[in-house]
Amino acid sequence: MTRQGHGTNGLWPLQDFLEFGALVSAVPCARLHARHVLWEWGMASVGESAELLVTELITNAVKASRAMTQVFPVRLWLVSDRAQILILVWDASPQPPVRADVSGEAENGRGLVLVEAISEQWGWYCRDDSGGKFVWAIV
Repeated sequence: MTRQGHGTNGLWPLQDFLEFGALVSAVPCARLHARHVLWEWGMASVGESAELLVTELITNAVKASRAMTQVFPVRLWLVSDRAQILILVWDASPQPPVRADVSGEAENGRGLVLVEAISEQWGWYCRDDSGGKFVWAIV
């Protein structure tokens, strides 16, 4: 559901949130959702980069959640000030994201390398009251 409100101090007036089950199918669903939200916000020009970031961050969140004893959902926030988009993903695992050094022939492990290359900035943090971690990227 898209909300257009005042955000934090009015800095991020466009806000969207969606929760997904920790399923492989969450990845294409999140990507399509991001495409539609950005189109609705009139920001389709950055849609391809944002979709790729959503894909990588949700993929990592689903993997992290599925590796836990109890599987929790993953959460996606898209927020914008109309100039940039903040993509925020939460999963229940407290383990930090790890940027893998992969060989040229490797088929997996490039997710955070792509996030680093495509985003203006990215990072992660834990909040005591939420459990798990948030991974974010700005495009």
